[in-house]
Amino acid sequence: MDIQVWMGRFLDVMKQTFGGRLAFVGLQGSRGRGEGREDSDIDVVVILDRLTPADLDAYRAAVAELPRRELLCGFVSGWAELERWDAADLFQFYHDTTPYLGTLDALLPRIDRAAVRRAAHLGACNIYHACCHNYLHERDPEILKGCCKSAFFVLQAKHSLETGAYVSRGVDLLPLLGGEDRAVLEALLTGAWAGRFSETSALLLDWSSRLIRQGEEENG
Repeated sequence: MDIQVWMGRFLDVMKQTFGGRLAFVGLQGSRGRGEGREDSDIDVVVILDRLTPADLDAYRAAVAELPRRELLCGFVSGWAELERWDAADLFQFYHDTTPYLGTLDALLPRIDRAAVRRAAHLGACNIYHACCHNYLHERDPEILKGCCKSAFFVLQAKHSLETGAYVSRGVDLLPLLGGEDRAVLEALLTGAWAGRFSETSALLLDWSSRLIRQGEEENG
């Protein structure tokens, strides 16, 4: 599937459906980073001037006949809500979104170092909890994979705090890392999570624990 062709068709459908109310359309995730596989989600962003339940119905009807509809997911919002979103979430949201219509630059003043630091800290907390819960109860490799994916986003924030640069692709970020950070990203990129459940869980647990404690020390 040619994602550029698909996004062109999606954008046409959104314009026909919402007209001048359409404030922004973008693409996130692996396809936005140029890393998508044939079965990867199509993770789109659609921002309207405002959002109502009727708009959600209109969206669903508009995309019903698009090719690969089953892969479509993403973020839909009104602009006023997005402007007031938690700034920690906006760090990843802004940098991981490739614009196709409009711009998200109005969000930049809210994405300061404190927001990036909070993004890294909250991400580490969520990974710590998910690893513990999964290790004790589900023991599901797919949940572990999700933790590794979340760790990649935390590493992006951590690297941005340390260097001021945002690196969008894992293969480009890996050579810039060392120690536990590198080992965590390698677990995702090499698929180690699939055959080394206990070892990868322990790695993520120790790594996220260190980041949580370090973050509290910096904030305190």
